Amino acid sequence: MTIKKTLMRLAMTTTAIAFGATMALADGAVIAVVGGKADDPFFAKVKKGIDDGTLVVQAHGGTVNYLMLQNYDNIGGDAANLVRTAISQGASVIAVPNWVPDAQDEAIKAAQAAGIPVILYNSGGADKAKELGAINYIGNEEYTAGLAAGAYYGSHGFKNVICVNTVPGAQNLEDRCKGVSDGIGKEGGVSTQLPLPASAFGDPTAVAEAIKATLLGDPSINGAITISAGDANSAATGIDQAGLTGKVQLASFDMDGTGLDRIKAGTQLFAVDQQPWLQGFLAVTMADAYVNYGLAIASAPVLTGPGIVDSANIDATLAGAGAGYR
Repeated sequence: MTIKKTLMRLAMTTTAIAFGATMALADGAVIAVVGGKADDPFFAKVKKGIDDGTLVVQAHGGTVNYLMLQNYDNIGGDAANLVRTAISQGASVIAVPNWVPDAQDEAIKAAQAAGIPVILYNSGGADKAKELGAINYIGNEEYTAGLAAGAYYGSHGFKNVICVNTVPGAQNLEDRCKGVSDGIGKEGGVSTQLPLPASAFGDPTAVAEAIKATLLGDPSINGAITISAGDANSAATGIDQAGLTGKVQLASFDMDGTGLDRIKAGTQLFAVDQQPWLQGFLAVTMADAYVNYGLAIASAPVLTGPGIVDSANIDATLAGAGAGYR
């Protein structure tokens, strides 16, 4: 055996021993992740990231428990109750979106008072994470995403855009619509929010009918952006039923395969992407690293968006979607 091969084998053995010692020091994290419905097109991607991250946690002797909302009728209160469930189940760390701070902050503070560190992901932002003493925030800055969407509309000549909100009261979605309004306003346009009852979320007929009626009631509207990919599919139906396909340009926060196909075909202008797979994966793996090894990313927040998907980058995005990551 050459000296080079001997040194390589020794280095590999030393690394393996060191890695094994690190593994032995870790008790294994009990990670609780609060999230949306797994059949929601957006949270299906988040859940895939969580599932992929779970493989890392399991390799370190830990477990991941996904605590899922059953619907979005009482999103803040239900999410708070799931945080309390995680506390009662003995979680060693909790990852949770801060959708409705007024309803959720008390439960998050209760977790930390019980010695359970918290990571905010998907909703909340860096300021809220700092206020609550969370490890970090992973995701989109929603107002910034809204600004990007509004600016895109405005820079492409659109003057009157509605922001369709099927979960009014959720802070992240209110921030999106406010950002759209401010972003297009800087370009000389206007945007108003179309708030629908939370029960309309997931009801394609209700969303389509509401959008159709709004568009027919105001012929000056030439853009419509939805707060979710599923609502965008309903909006496309409403626009078509109003006979305004081509005049009213559709966009969405987040995206699914149908929306990407519309962008490719030219019947949807763009989508605002926040890379939900990364949010789920990073929330789980960062929680695992923090609990087991005291590791934390120095950058705060850890931003996964926003990014604009339009005709310029649709082919690359479709390739990622085909692999299940976009």
